[in-house]
Amino acid sequence: MRTPFASFRHRLELVAACFLCGPLGALFLPTTASAGDQETPTSQAADSEKAAPASPQKPVDPPQSAPRWTFSAEAIVLGRTGGANQPLVGLLPGRTQFAATQNAAALAAGAFNSNQFWQGFSAGPKISVTYHDESGYGAEFSYFNIFTQSATKTVGPTNPRDWLVMHAPGAFWQTQDFKYQGMAWKDATNLYGAEANGRLDLSPRVTVLGGLRWLQLNDTLVGWLTPADRNAPDWKTKCLLETSPSFSCTLFGASSTDTASTYPPFWTAKTQNNLYGGQVGVDAKLLELGRFSIDGLIKAGVFDNAATQSAWVSMEKKLFPTQAAANHAAFVSEAALQAKYQLAKGLALKVGYEALWLDGVALAPGQIRETYTTGPPQAVSARALGVNAGSNVLFQGATVGLESSF
Repeated sequence: MRTPFASFRHRLELVAACFLCGPLGALFLPTTASAGDQETPTSQAADSEKAAPASPQKPVDPPQSAPRWTFSAEAIVLGRTGGANQPLVGLLPGRTQFAATQNAAALAAGAFNSNQFWQGFSAGPKISVTYHDESGYGAEFSYFNIFTQSATKTVGPTNPRDWLVMHAPGAFWQTQDFKYQGMAWKDATNLYGAEANGRLDLSPRVTVLGGLRWLQLNDTLVGWLTPADRNAPDWKTKCLLETSPSFSCTLFGASSTDTASTYPPFWTAKTQNNLYGGQVGVDAKLLELGRFSIDGLIKAGVFDNAATQSAWVSMEKKLFPTQAAANHAAFVSEAALQAKYQLAKGLALKVGYEALWLDGVALAPGQIRETYTTGPPQAVSARALGVNAGSNVLFQGATVGLESSF
């Protein structure tokens, strides 16, 4: 029979054994680890091969982040169509007496109108910078301009039996000073623009955008007689009943020292349109085949057009200046198609078509009807009645350039 003392002793031995196991374990553990560290590389490799067989596939590269910035530099070539429909040159029958031409000028048969100008194409730069965020939001800024494009049209000299005539509201009218002269007109245009837009990716192929835009459209119209006068045309005041076939009074009172530089163009008009407004649009990837892709873009907006017009009218060989300013509502829309080919990583060649339509702008020919003149027996004067901003114009053409993404 075990006594209570014997039982207590047994329990004490167990507690002691537990206390001893801790120091012994700490003593032998470094020894065991040291023995493991002394294993040869060959044995370690063997153990590794046994533990995890090698995979026949290569390690997968980590995914690359999408480009954050896109820089584009292009040459843009645009031609202008449309404009104000203003008669610039009319024809009167030769039997019309000079004294009656002023009253008949408004009824003259049209020989040339301003909407018959064809200015051709002109080029300029287009630069844009776009930022893309991983969240799908982004921003873009762009600037472009096309340098001055112009067209010149000369009518006459005509059959001596006809008058060449130009008429404006009020007392102004202009004919040839001499029978060998023609009437020439030149119209010149240039265009500038900048915009800043926010962007939101609806999907990998479709992005909506909206922002602010500024456009400046300048137009200049000049009319003159060619060849220029080398003698004072006194016959207009001395031979009021003369008719066009003879011009028999041409040299009355003329001075041989008068040169062409003495006389200015008989009509000069200039307009400037500054359009400020907001726009919305959609940019979409229409096709993608390997390195080749086609993108489409459409934008539209409502603008405030701060328009000005200035004119210099020559009467009695003296210039009378006028000017006016007004604000009008305008509408601007743009459409583009662009083909891209990836030349290298992050570098693409771009070729495209672009059309820009402006409605509610002031063009120089349209200001003739807004310029009122008075003449003898009243005081000779010219004044602007306002700004005619009822014209529309279309610019369209090609773009080519490079795009870099990084």
